[in-house]
Amino acid sequence: MNTNYSKTAIGLHWMMAAFIFLTFPLGVVMHDLALSPLKLRLISYHKWLGVTILLLAVVRLVWRATHTPPPLPESIPHWQQRAAGSLHTLLYVLLFLIPVSGWLMSSAKGFPVVYLGLVPLPDLLPKDKALAELLTETHELLNYAMLLLLGMHIAAALKHHFIDHDSTLRRMLPFIQGKK
Repeated sequence: MNTNYSKTAIGLHWMMAAFIFLTFPLGVVMHDLALSPLKLRLISYHKWLGVTILLLAVVRLVWRATHTPPPLPESIPHWQQRAAGSLHTLLYVLLFLIPVSGWLMSSAKGFPVVYLGLVPLPDLLPKDKALAELLTETHELLNYAMLLLLGMHIAAALKHHFIDHDSTLRRMLPFIQGKK
């Protein structure tokens, strides 16, 4: 039985990781800038990345629904397998909630989302200052929750590779050699 993920699943995983690790620091940097043409440009880039993450999340969810992932190694205790499943579920939920919360926030602030500067997306809410503030806080909180969960995900993968010496990390990075 093949225990590695497919090339498509691996590609989607690492594309999502790259976009997330670009988008989060961009959001932190632009948040602290004074209003300027640079800040507005960075906000546009942040929105483009967020919409791209949302689109990739849809593709990834469809792929996952139509392609059963390989089972975890039998050496992994059942409670850890359940924890991994719960963590992955939460990550998938956040892959949708974070971009949508950003889109809602942008709508409530009265700023349109124009994907790649070419495709105007509809406003999801009317302009509402109080709601915009709540959505800003929600968007930030969800992002920090994602950062925490990603830290747990990465720590677990490294633990399995360097301490347990099992194939967990190699399933997503098949070019890595394991202990024989």
